Amino acid sequence: MSSWSSWVAERSSEIASSHRVQLGLTAAISLGIGVSTVIGLQNASRWYSVYDLKESIPDLEAPHDVEAINEFGGAVPEETAERKDDERSAALARRARLGDYDEGLILEQLARNRVFLTDEGLAKLRKAFVIVVGCGGVGSHATAALARSGCGRLRLIDFDQVTLSSLNRHAVATLADVGTPKVICLQKRLQQITPWTQFECRNQLFGEKSAEAQLSPWQLDGQRPDYVIDAIDNIESKVALLHYCHKNGLPVISSMGAGCKSDPTRVFIGDISASTDDPLSRSTRRKLRMRGVKDGVPVVFSSEKTAPGKAQLLPLPEDEYAKGSVGELGVLPDFRVRILPVLGTMPAVFGLCVANHVMLDITGYPHDYLASKARDKMYDGILGQLQSIEERTAKHHGYDSVGIRMPVTVDDVGYLVEEVWHGRSAISGLASRLALIRWRKPEGDFVDMSTPGQKADKLQLDELVCMTKDEMLKHEKEVLRAGRAPEEVYDKTVVELVERRWREERGFRIQR
Repeated sequence: MSSWSSWVAERSSEIASSHRVQLGLTAAISLGIGVSTVIGLQNASRWYSVYDLKESIPDLEAPHDVEAINEFGGAVPEETAERKDDERSAALARRARLGDYDEGLILEQLARNRVFLTDEGLAKLRKAFVIVVGCGGVGSHATAALARSGCGRLRLIDFDQVTLSSLNRHAVATLADVGTPKVICLQKRLQQITPWTQFECRNQLFGEKSAEAQLSPWQLDGQRPDYVIDAIDNIESKVALLHYCHKNGLPVISSMGAGCKSDPTRVFIGDISASTDDPLSRSTRRKLRMRGVKDGVPVVFSSEKTAPGKAQLLPLPEDEYAKGSVGELGVLPDFRVRILPVLGTMPAVFGLCVANHVMLDITGYPHDYLASKARDKMYDGILGQLQSIEERTAKHHGYDSVGIRMPVTVDDVGYLVEEVWHGRSAISGLASRLALIRWRKPEGDFVDMSTPGQKADKLQLDELVCMTKDEMLKHEKEVLRAGRAPEEVYDKTVVELVERRWREERGFRIQR
């Protein structure tokens, strides 16, 4: 035992006399103290964080700050870091538009578009001037896509403000933007992404009388618009815009109705004459035909048909009609007064298709869509047949039918066949070998002989019905010659269809 004690004493004496061993022990002790200190600080920090979080949760009985939400339902702007970021973005955008922005950074940001469109195509897009009319769900997505892709100049036209209900489909609006003009919202958000893009915002309602000023060249250097995007949901304004662009040779693309649609696989780009199964497209096309525009306008439209269980535009309640003139219930005259069911994704699909078309067309990238129907030859044939039938009918009633003139043109035939009768026979619903013929036997003097040397047929457009050629021959024999009433020849469903289509036509005719 004494030998063990003496050995331990000798070892302790050696350790105490060894400087290196002393340093090692000191370092080990210091490391242990440091680790313990860090762990302790972390635990303390975690405890204080949990304590602060719990304290930040207001008591259920505590009063709420009602001024945190404005009258529009949006957040009240405050002098926050986010607000300062907006101001810095605006200042950066002002400098970038003056040229104070690195070109290499721009090209890096647009690198994917650059390799797709080539340098030449991207250069065209960066020099392009595009006007977007309507900055809601469709227009905002089209604008955002164009700005992100490098479009150099964008003029935004819309009279409306961002609302809470806008947020389900608007491309960039936030809760803080509720109550602000849609055009300003788009500029403020997009200049944070592409500060070099030049924006011109017009918080205005588009109209036929203001079209020339609103679609005028860029003010600084007189650059003519390279493209106009129609994202308006009001038919009268839409028709005015498309007619102005068509008449003045401005390239334009129009978005038809995204409301009540849910199938993105049925969205197409094509000529307006090829658009089907879309009430907004049908009404727009019909009104444009009245102004002499039957094709040559590219549109984005959906071929999706309505069905049981799908969203529909519900009729206005009777108590709203009881309030007086329904037109007075709208935000503006002639604007819709019912809420249109809209799935938030569909306006985005339409808007991106619009922007895609504009980019391809401006840059010269190959694209091939649904062509116009180009059925003028067929309309000529139908008009010739109608002329022959009217001559035979006049002769049957004792008139000299040689040289009789009809007040019906090829464009009228196209309008009747496509817009009134939807390219189908009213009798059988068939769409081939079509013809037009009087629905009822003419009464009285249906040929005007008052002008010497001139025989004018008094035929009206709403007297004509679309049938197949075989049905037309049977109708001529039984109705126009034998004098039978259509109600005696056809069933109730056919007669009601004809009357309904004529009522619609008379309503449209008031606007012709």
